[in-house]
Amino acid sequence: MDQTRFLVDAVIIEKRSIRSVAHDYGVSKSWVHKLVTLYNHGGYDALQPRSKRPLTSPNQTTPTIRDEIIRLRKTLAEDGLDNGPHTIAWHLTRNGFDAPSAATIWRILSRGGFIDSEPKKRPHTSYIRFEANLPNECWQADTTHWTLADGTDIEILDIIDDHSRYLITARAFRRPKASDVTATFIDAFTTHDTPASVLTDNGAIFTAQHRRGHNALETALHERGIIHKHSRPYHPQTCGKIERFHQTLKKALGQQPAAATIAELQTQLDAIIDNYNHHRPHRARGNITAHQAFTARTKAQPGTARPPTNFRVRTDRVDSSGRVTLRHGAILCHIMIGRKHSGKRIRLYVADLNVRIITNDGELLRHLEIDPTRRYQSLDREIS
Repeated sequence: MDQTRFLVDAVIIEKRSIRSVAHDYGVSKSWVHKLVTLYNHGGYDALQPRSKRPLTSPNQTTPTIRDEIIRLRKTLAEDGLDNGPHTIAWHLTRNGFDAPSAATIWRILSRGGFIDSEPKKRPHTSYIRFEANLPNECWQADTTHWTLADGTDIEILDIIDDHSRYLITARAFRRPKASDVTATFIDAFTTHDTPASVLTDNGAIFTAQHRRGHNALETALHERGIIHKHSRPYHPQTCGKIERFHQTLKKALGQQPAAATIAELQTQLDAIIDNYNHHRPHRARGNITAHQAFTARTKAQPGTARPPTNFRVRTDRVDSSGRVTLRHGAILCHIMIGRKHSGKRIRLYVADLNVRIITNDGELLRHLEIDPTRRYQSLDREIS
């Protein structure tokens, strides 16, 4: 016998007062009175716990919206497009629906069996993110592999704007050469204007630094005053935005019939470019399209990047190896000056990444733009 019936029987059957029952069993008089009232109106059944769930829920998602959420999930997935809750919410609003929150959409998809559990990922807060302030302030470029229907290996050159995530181009090649990459960039300059800087890895089609020279792309960038930055070897996170885009691209291509020729593959790529730039919301840009973000601000140009905001002046001495250290953020950079200057007293004038190193007599020993992805700033970083 549960406590509620015990207390009710003590009052109803034993004819004890509510006050004495409450006192003897350490409960409140109001609760005993409530139990007796419930019993008088509905018997012992009225004493059973009842759900506190409201009879109606005005804010409950309607079946029409639930069906539309599931339809969008299936359609976007079949097309190889992003189909997460935020993207679905964007499409719902665009289609004239009153979209529920992303959390509500996630629960609807989860109940419908559309959410697969994933292994625990590294938390986003553990990453250090870098982002250009303006369109065309920095383009990221890289190649990725794809396969034609007959098994032929193809490389796709992707170029993306760091600020807006606007896809500048995606072009397929059998085996791209430096001249192919250069021609692609020059075409992009004509269509989308000239960027202030370009970020690539250290592949031979992008740089000839490992051969102590310059290739066609480096020459073309230098002639236009474009700063060419390189990622640290074996550190793809530096070019994280273009690496992440490769996943999006391959997911979209995977939903298409396997292309038989490079020309057919290029047609598929052109369709993906249009959808990615003009019809796909991007969470990193507040769920607007890449094209909207790319055209929302004045574009940066070579030599007109934002002015420095952090200025420092410090004195030091060149060490026995001909180097001096300078901390940039969390990285301690080692700047090579030359062994012939070992032991000299110097002054460093720092304006963001731009560094001028002079002797106490005013002789300029080195002028460079620090590459924040490298700990060792070799002499080939010199600014003329």
